[in-house]
Amino acid sequence: MAFVFAGSAVGKFMADVEALKIAESFGLDATTNYALGVLEIVAVLLFIIPRIAILDILLLAAYMGGAIATHLEHGESVLIPCVIQAVLWAVALYRFPELGTRLLKGKP
Repeated sequence: MAFVFAGSAVGKFMADVEALKIAESFGLDATTNYALGVLEIVAVLLFIIPRIAILDILLLAAYMGGAIATHLEHGESVLIPCVIQAVLWAVALYRFPELGTRLLKGKP
């Protein structure tokens, strides 16, 4: 997952004209696109630190929820963001088995 978000961030930092056109079609200017890249890099760094990675999973889930909402708002396919969201949760449940126990069984 870290590579997926790092790749996305690098794409935002090295945005060519076509990538910026796509971002503009979603209502994002170059500065906002760059800020999203910074957010993704921070999220990747938090994701690889075990003590705070579980909180970062919530950050990334919210980020992907925003991506899904943005795609829906602009009539784009939500398949890729939904797949990334599903893989993110699968990784979270694999990496933190106690998260699955709490979410699925409801025990504190």
